[in-house]
Amino acid sequence: VQLQASGGGLVQAGGSLRLSCTAPGRESIFNSDVVGWFRQPPGKQVELVARTGSTGATNYEDSVKGRFAISTDNAKTTLYLQMNNVKPEDTAVYYCNDVPPRADRWGRGTQVTVSS
Repeated sequence: VQLQASGGGLVQAGGSLRLSCTAPGRESIFNSDVVGWFRQPPGKQVELVARTGSTGATNYEDSVKGRFAISTDNAKTTLYLQMNNVKPEDTAVYYCNDVPPRADRWGRGTQVTVSS
């Protein structure tokens, strides 16, 4: 089941965005114990930026610590990424997937563009 990300857009540096990720049919976002947000900057490889477990534990890549927050709704059908104080280097296509990622779970990403 592919996961679909949404909520991206064009934002000025220092601004905020909230990304959302859902599975079709409002299924649980947790196909495994850990899910996360990934991003692919222009011309670069995909990288993991934040992850959360079904118990609520979270972990962040160093460059987004203190600025991004990963969370789920109570029903665990939607995964969020709150992005605050965004920087031009946050420009990327953002995806959600299991951690480690599964090939069959990559879905439509959402473009985030941060202008300086």
